[in-house]
Amino acid sequence: MGELKLDLNRLKAERIAKGWDQAEFAHKLGMSRTSYSKRENGLVNISIKELAKMMSVLGFNKDKISIFFTQSVPKRKLKRKVK
Repeated sequence: MGELKLDLNRLKAERIAKGWDQAEFAHKLGMSRTSYSKRENGLVNISIKELAKMMSVLGFNKDKISIFFTQSVPKRKLKRKVK
């Protein structure tokens, strides 16, 4: 089974769709622009509590959390035929 990964591009797209720059969204979240930017760019992990707050500010219910995740599919190893 694959691994779930937070889709930071989706988070950014939802922020932009609201017409907010990083500073405005960060203010709504109660953090500095720099702190938010580090999270959006994957330099700092986003906690569950922070993700819940981001979803709330963006107007998403908890049952929509799956749209912020992608699932990686493990690559299959090819077996070489021995001649």
